[in-house]
Amino acid sequence: MRERVLNYIKEFGSITSFEAFTDLGCTRLSEYIRQLREEYLIDDEWIHTKNRYGEEVKFKKYYIAKKNIFKKLFKGGK
Repeated sequence: MRERVLNYIKEFGSITSFEAFTDLGCTRLSEYIRQLREEYLIDDEWIHTKNRYGEEVKFKKYYIAKKNIFKKLFKGGK
């Protein structure tokens, strides 16, 4: 599943927990993001919107940082 999450981010540019669940059947996105962060610089941002009831909700969107080349060159550096 970790590789599917990575491939999804590479193909679509980012992933949210809703996309992970509906498109990949993944219910543990945060765990796979944690694993991916061991090899890649994964950035995130909070998305603020409203749900169908007009209530404010927020969730994270994850994407691969453009500076990943540095992590691969200097393995282990964060």
